[in-house]
Amino acid sequence: MNISVQPTPNPNALKFILDIDVKKEGKTSFKNPHQAKDVPLAAALFDLRGVDQIHFFQNVITVSKFSFEPWDNLEPSISTTIENMIDDHNPEFQDHDPEKERRKNLPAEMLQIEEILDRRIRPGLQGDGGDLAVVSYSDNVLIVKYQGACGTCPSSTTGTLEAIRAILRDEYDPEIEVYIAPEESAQAMD
Repeated sequence: MNISVQPTPNPNALKFILDIDVKKEGKTSFKNPHQAKDVPLAAALFDLRGVDQIHFFQNVITVSKFSFEPWDNLEPSISTTIENMIDDHNPEFQDHDPEKERRKNLPAEMLQIEEILDRRIRPGLQGDGGDLAVVSYSDNVLIVKYQGACGTCPSSTTGTLEAIRAILRDEYDPEIEVYIAPEESAQAMD
């Protein structure tokens, strides 16, 4: 098995790209060791000092770290942990997908916004180890929450947010406003 390591726009997140899948279907973000307890590879990564969050998507594991821990110490430990645990890892692990359930009951306008985000925004964010969740939409104001590496990325509140606004204004409604959820609202979604 080969592992290649790539930076992300977030200086506190690295992508570990494998030549095999770590998640066959969908994506999973682990925000704490408790969430990772049923996935031994993720649990072992949380055992490493400095690991903040972990994101599995296709053949990529994105690890976000606390800023106090230098990559020089952490990166080799992550690679070694992956190498030691990958043979026993099940990439078909299932986790509850509340997003699928949520979308079943969305009004047509929200489904249209989600489709635009799925097509134009999420692939780039997921490629960098993150994602985007819609918190609410009312009176032409869309509230979003960043996930994974995007949650602590400096560009998420500037360039990325502006790109989301521009794309939705171009493809959905020229008057739409897009804002990031306040932290307490975002935590309610977790």
